[in-house]
Amino acid sequence: MKKFIEETYPYLIILVIVILIKQFIVSPIQVNGDSMYDTLHNNDIMILNKLAYKFNDIERFDIVVINYEGRYLIKRIIGLPGDKIKIDGNKLYINDEYVEEPYLNSSTITENYELPNVIPHDYYFVLGDNRDVSLDSRSLGLFSKKQIEGKASLTIFPFGRFGSKE
Repeated sequence: MKKFIEETYPYLIILVIVILIKQFIVSPIQVNGDSMYDTLHNNDIMILNKLAYKFNDIERFDIVVINYEGRYLIKRIIGLPGDKIKIDGNKLYINDEYVEEPYLNSSTITENYELPNVIPHDYYFVLGDNRDVSLDSRSLGLFSKKQIEGKASLTIFPFGRFGSKE
């Protein structure tokens, strides 16, 4: 019995370390749906960096994972606290200034939208890159910092799409 414990002990330590890393540092996450297409594709596997915002601020255009009622949504940060958001004629305006969106497919059409108030402290406005099919802040409202699980910027599978999406 002692020999068994001595032989399995290192494997148990490794298992505990892997579980802790997955729970608190990084974990894989799968893209479900086409709301981030062309940037991300359905069934892409990405790495979710859970520590990204423990030491850094959330930045505009980051791709994040949001916990929405137990479901994980992958979206792009568009509006930060204090911002005023408006989409007019398929053009994005943040604080009344036009902002280019090079990540959008040229055929993407965004209906006119205006956030009625400025974004409050610790809340964010997110959109999918494929606005025609995206369930995002336009219909779900703003998301709190607490709902943001972390940053997803690295696609690891399929291997042909491996790389950073920043």
